[in-house]
Amino acid sequence: MLITALDITLIALAVSLALCFIRMAIGPSLPDRILALDTLYINTIAFLVIFGIRIDNAVYFEAALLIAMFGFVGTVALSKYLLRGDIVE
Repeated sequence: MLITALDITLIALAVSLALCFIRMAIGPSLPDRILALDTLYINTIAFLVIFGIRIDNAVYFEAALLIAMFGFVGTVALSKYLLRGDIVE
């Protein structure tokens, strides 16, 4: 039962990743694209955690942590660029 639930969750997350990527590619404005990228990071983290549980491997949890850190820094940098036009002051 748990394996089936994890498989369904992985499929739903894969669809969500595809939809976020489409929004990021054809978003009507730059804030929409930044929001889609942030959502893409979150969905990728969830996908890696669920996949790590599914195959019983802890390496994917560490990869999810790295993606979370890079995602946060990337979102902050893009938001700062959007507001000020410059990342480094």
